[in-house]
Amino acid sequence: MKTSLVLTLIGLDKPGLVETLSQTAAAHGANWEESRMARLAGRFAGLLLVTVDRDKAEALEADLRSLEQRGLRVVVEREVDGPAEAGGARVKLELEGSDQPGIVRQLSAALARREINVEELRSQVTSAPMAGHALFRASASLRLPAGLTRDALRRDLEGLASDLVVEIELQDD
Repeated sequence: MKTSLVLTLIGLDKPGLVETLSQTAAAHGANWEESRMARLAGRFAGLLLVTVDRDKAEALEADLRSLEQRGLRVVVEREVDGPAEAGGARVKLELEGSDQPGIVRQLSAALARREINVEELRSQVTSAPMAGHALFRASASLRLPAGLTRDALRRDLEGLASDLVVEIELQDD
């Protein structure tokens, strides 16, 4: 029987970190299922999901934690039996506007008040073409609670978009 391990990774960015992770997983017969990895402020940061035979999971966890000696901090969490996924719709949110402190805080507060689960969030600040000021962009996959529609959420977020002077688009995910 298999078990899933969710890994959180951080360390100084340098060549070979992904190879080290993949070799460690492969040495225990683990399957690399899903990952998100990036260089952020000179650091390597990532999330990784692997599956492994239950009887090999403890040894894999120990080997992953030993990577700290090589400068890579790894936090390992085993899968949990949780409640079944809610039956609400999935929606993709795109946000763009001039960068300013508080955009993510205000957006996440508005979503939390409506009991919307943020399943994935990606954001970045770039230079706006021809304007030269900082442009904030975010993309999120959301799970709406049962009974809340995309159109109702759009109406709810119109005021927030106006207050933040950003554009928010919603589409089915």
